[in-house]
Parts: sequence; C-alpha cells; structure tokens
Amino acid sequence: MRHGEGIAYHLVLALLSFVILLFIILAVFILWKNKKSKRSNETVHDQKSDQETPPIKLYGSPYLLVDIDVATDGFNERRIIGKGRLGTVYAAVLAGGELVAVKRIHPRFVLRNAGLGLGLNPILKRLSLANHPNVLPILGFSQGPGERIVVMEFMGMMSLDFYLHQNPDGAALLDWGRRLRVATGVARGLEYLHEVMSPPILHGSVKPSNILIDVKFSAKICDYGLSFLAPNEKEGLVGYVDEEYWVEPNGVSKESDVYGLGVVLLELLSGRRSDGGLIVKWGLPLIKEMRMGEVLDPRLVAPNDIKPLVRLAKVASACVGNSRRNRPSIGQVVTILNNIQDEAMIWSNGSF
Repeated sequence: MRHGEGIAYHLVLALLSFVILLFIILAVFILWKNKKSKRSNETVHDQKSDQETPPIKLYGSPYLLVDIDVATDGFNERRIIGKGRLGTVYAAVLAGGELVAVKRIHPRFVLRNAGLGLGLNPILKRLSLANHPNVLPILGFSQGPGERIVVMEFMGMMSLDFYLHQNPDGAALLDWGRRLRVATGVARGLEYLHEVMSPPILHGSVKPSNILIDVKFSAKICDYGLSFLAPNEKEGLVGYVDEEYWVEPNGVSKESDVYGLGVVLLELLSGRRSDGGLIVKWGLPLIKEMRMGEVLDPRLVAPNDIKPLVRLAKVASACVGNSRRNRPSIGQVVTILNNIQDEAMIWSNGSF
C-alpha cells in the first residue's frame, strides 16, 4: 500500500469509528431519556392514585332570584324533595336544562340574620370551594328581599335518616359492610372540612338527615357551615351536639362535630334514632359492658366476626363519652375507621 493510500485508509477508519461511537452515545442518551420520562410519568400516576385529589374547584356562581323562582316553578310544593332544620329543598331545572337542588332558608332565619346583609354571599362563596368525594358540592347562591338561597348538586340521593329510620327495606339495603363504608365516608368528609379547608369549616349539625347516600352507598355531607344561621335553634339539633354547645360562647366546634359523628355511629350500629340524646345514655353502658348483642341492629344478622363492629362501637363511645378536652380529633377517628374497614375486608375476604 502506498504511503498516501495508507494515510487515507486510516483517516476513513478513524472517521468511521467516530461515527459509530457518536451513534452509540446518541442511542444511550435516547434510552436514558425515555426511561427517565417513563419513571416520571409512573411517579405522577402513583401520586394521583394514592392521593385521589379532586381538581381545584372554582367559586360558586351567584344566581338571579328570578331565575331560581322560574327553575322551581315559583317554589312549587310539588318540587319539594326535603325539609330540614334550616330550610326547604326543591328540585330545580335551570334555564340550561341542568337539574339542581335549591335550599330555601326559612324566612325566620333570614330575618334574624338581616344584619349580615350582603355578607352572606361571601360566606356561601367560601363554602362553595369545598371539593371532596364525601362532601356535597355547593354550586352557587342567590338572595333577595327576605330570601336566601343555596344551590347544590342534585344527585337523586336519599338521606341516611331515610335508610335507617323511614324506608322499611332501608335497613336491609344498608348491610354491615355498607354501614362501615358510610361511617368512614362521613368521617373523611368532616376531616376535609376541619383540616384541609382554610379557614376550617365547622358543620354544626352532623346527623343522619344531613348525610346523603349515593347509588354506590358512599356518604356525602350536606348543610355544612350554615349553623351560624340558627345557633340557638334546638329543634332537630338536641342530641347531636354536646352539652358544651349550649353553654360555650361559640357553641359549634370541631369537638361538637365529632360528638355528632359519634351519635351517627351509634345509629348505624343500633338502627335506633337519637331521640334527643337518649341513644347515648342507652348505648354507652352496653358498649362498656361489651353487650354487643343488645347494641347491634336486630334487623340485620350479626357477622361471624364482630371485631370490626366492636371497634366501631368503641370509637362511637370515645366520641360521645368524653368531654371536649379528651375527645379524639377527627383525624384520629378517620385513621381508626380506615383500619377497621381494611381489617373487615380482610377477615371477610371482601364480603363483609
């Protein structure tokens, strides 16, 4: 091989080696980039699955009172789907065809809070930011002379009170597994209102009629944050708040909400009504003496393993049997109820 040809050969060989090396580096870089991107996507997916955080919700919308009047056919009695301590609820069809639930606050509470003036709208606006699977969404609000209106999602749901105490077949539909699901859902909803919302939202009237049950038997809390409209109204509230509620300057508190949850747990366990707080006086001694056969709802067959229900009864007892200072926080209650629900599924192979 001539000298010139040898130099050219080595140059071509070196260039070819460089191109191959560059190709290898580029391939490695692409593989590394794809792997990193895949890991990043998996991390985001796992975080979403674990947290199950709903999307950020916007403020509720103000509605013209005339539009609400049209949507309810002039608040026609045939549109009434519920009556509660604070007002009457109507099924309404908005101009766009959307079906909503409209709560018309009782006139006497509107007059008592006349000093709020337009101050009610900011309160309802803040409440409308609540966004949790176990909290019924507030879509908007409306007001006029002598009128205060809360517009909520309509889901065709019945209340826990209906299932437990009104529908003859309701108790059978709420088997023990579903009752545990409802109990845990209510606690999670309260935890969200107490610990996630800022400032915290205090419910003030935690009871079965303010707990709605959807088609999957998940609980949704409604009427939250409105207790300021009737702080001293005892009708429908006695038995669901602690004794401190009536003597403290600011009766409603996180602790009184936990007390109300405890009463709801007792109703879920026994199938009895609160009866102005008599359920607490009746149930606490039985739970303390572990006479669970007398506590559990006789309309349902007791499960083979009643350990989850015993633990649920102990949680209820702690919520209603202690003073505010010694009462568990809603976070502690949620942790225990989550564990009870998980253990119940394991012991029963998913059929509890």
